[in-house]
Amino acid sequence: MPEPQQQQQPPLRRPPRASGARNLRRLGSAGLPVGVAALDGLVVNAAQAGPVLWGALAAAGALVLRRRQPELALAAGLPGFYLGHLAFAPLIALYFLATHRRSAIPGAVGAVLVALAQFLPVPIGDITLLRLDHDTVLGTLDSCALGVGAFVLGRSARQRRERLREITESREREHRLLARHTLATERARLAREMHDVVAHKVSLISLQAGVIEVAEPEAPAVREAAGVIRGLSVETLTELQHLVGVLRADSGNTRDLAPQPRIADLGTLVEESALSVELHLGDLAGPLPEAVERAAYRTVQEALTNVRKHAPGARGEVRVGLVAGRLRVEVRNTAADATAAPPGLPAGGNGLVGLRERAHLLGGSFTATRLPGGGFLVRAEFPA
Repeated sequence: MPEPQQQQQPPLRRPPRASGARNLRRLGSAGLPVGVAALDGLVVNAAQAGPVLWGALAAAGALVLRRRQPELALAAGLPGFYLGHLAFAPLIALYFLATHRRSAIPGAVGAVLVALAQFLPVPIGDITLLRLDHDTVLGTLDSCALGVGAFVLGRSARQRRERLREITESREREHRLLARHTLATERARLAREMHDVVAHKVSLISLQAGVIEVAEPEAPAVREAAGVIRGLSVETLTELQHLVGVLRADSGNTRDLAPQPRIADLGTLVEESALSVELHLGDLAGPLPEAVERAAYRTVQEALTNVRKHAPGARGEVRVGLVAGRLRVEVRNTAADATAAPPGLPAGGNGLVGLRERAHLLGGSFTATRLPGGGFLVRAEFPA
């Protein structure tokens, strides 16, 4: 008998430590200014507990409003200067007033009020007793230092926070631009890959259909089917050209084509080309970078496709090898055979352009030129 399966209990979920530590930091940040102001009131008025102490604790409690209503917190803390020189609550409220208000005017007014509250005597009627002496000058400087200092610190904190926000937004914008550039580059690469792969295969289908159409003069049904296949191949290549243009202009997700061909696959490519082509592979002394081998394969593939399109009946030669430490790829073809019927395949105009872009991206070079006698040469070099 099969043994009964034991029911697995779901693992107990533990509260994440990160959120708990974050909550403790938030609680400490919120309660620290209130605690400091309350401690100031207790230290100054511990020996005389009474209305003065309760007023100091009320001013400390008003700091709970320091972020949303710093004006109210400052108004509640200003009497502390006259209730036993309690300065922490109004100074903290002034700092948050200068930090959380976009305009500097509220903070400047608060700084003036703090300086006056610190400087003016109690009762106000004793102001007539002030004289322009050493003590008055020191009192004035002390009062201005308290008000201006808290205001300047608050504005500096606001400017630093705005600067950090601007830097963060700038970095995010740069990341978005980099992502768009990367996407555009990958989209263009995919368009080149699609053109190289599909155009080669479809043109080969069209060429083989043309061969069948000529080789079966006594089979009308076969000739008709071959003609239909050839016509559909031409239409497919035309639609492919439009699709390549969309991929170059529009945005979207792209994926690598797999498997990616390499130099070792050139023999199969030449055999499937249905062309009279000689392949000469030199000693490469080991594998090359994947991007270089793929670029070499695409160069030969596109060149053979162009031979089928523009030089029907021509003979070709493919040479791939190392020259002066660089991988050289050459595809030559003779002039077109005048007796061969052109396949009528559409020319997209992106093949040679894509090969040149690919070579330059890899740090290589690319040339395509006509040869004496009507032939054509495609040559590409890549760093090995």
